[in-house]
Amino acid sequence: MMESEKGRASAWFRDLRDEIVAAFEGLEASHDTGPLSDAAPARFEVTETRRSSEDGSDAGGGLMSVMRGGRVFEKVGVNVSTVYGTLGPAAQKAMAARGVPGMDSDPRFWASGISLVAHMQNPHVPAVHMNTRMFWTPGAWWFGGGSDLNPCIEYAEDTRHFHATQQAHLAPHGEDLYGELKAWADEYFYIPHRNRARGVGGIFMDDRNSGDWEADFALTQDIGRAFLPAFVPLVERRRVMPWSEEDKEAQLVHRGLYAEYNLVYDRGTKFGLATGHDANAVLMSLPPMAKWI
Repeated sequence: MMESEKGRASAWFRDLRDEIVAAFEGLEASHDTGPLSDAAPARFEVTETRRSSEDGSDAGGGLMSVMRGGRVFEKVGVNVSTVYGTLGPAAQKAMAARGVPGMDSDPRFWASGISLVAHMQNPHVPAVHMNTRMFWTPGAWWFGGGSDLNPCIEYAEDTRHFHATQQAHLAPHGEDLYGELKAWADEYFYIPHRNRARGVGGIFMDDRNSGDWEADFALTQDIGRAFLPAFVPLVERRRVMPWSEEDKEAQLVHRGLYAEYNLVYDRGTKFGLATGHDANAVLMSLPPMAKWI
């Protein structure tokens, strides 16, 4: 049943959540310029989430941590969860179609992970997404996740830094891995009905099972460890820049792409809603405000 490995993965996702929450609250507290600098620094509001099985029995849960209306962050959520139980017919069919071993005959599952989305006050600061997760069924285990940058005003040096930091963290796991996961992200975060990507890419993987759990867990940890050094310097560089009404308008329109992708295509959103997880936690990724032309 891999109980030890499950416990280690779940604990690590929680530790990463704690590190990111502390870093983001530190950014809020240290920001003392710009139109919102006189406001008190925002803090995360933390809510327990629970998942109930169809018969009402406990099926795990997690923490939903959301910070709203801050000096730096307009809305940011950092969620962790560990859920388990039996997949419903629709979710079981979807997993079986992906080739997950055992899903056609045994719908039991266990899943744990962290999911983060940040929407920023300053249009010059890019929005960002990150998640890592472990999934177990009686027939298999696998890891997934990644992070991608979603600026409404693009800066080539920011994109280079974000990708270079991820590449450096992936390098110990194989010289070709960064290129593989970057290409996967480019494909996964593409919006077909808009004929464009939702941002400037990043890295992404799913169904990662090399047969070596320790190696795959180490890779997943390095994907998570890359996030703060890839993103925080961009926030520190751009948060002091003045912005215009036109910049804010561009940001709100760009957020529409994010909302469309997450509601129409995102696999994690579909899985969370299909398996009965807290809907507010699943939809935490949606921006507080967006516009469509």
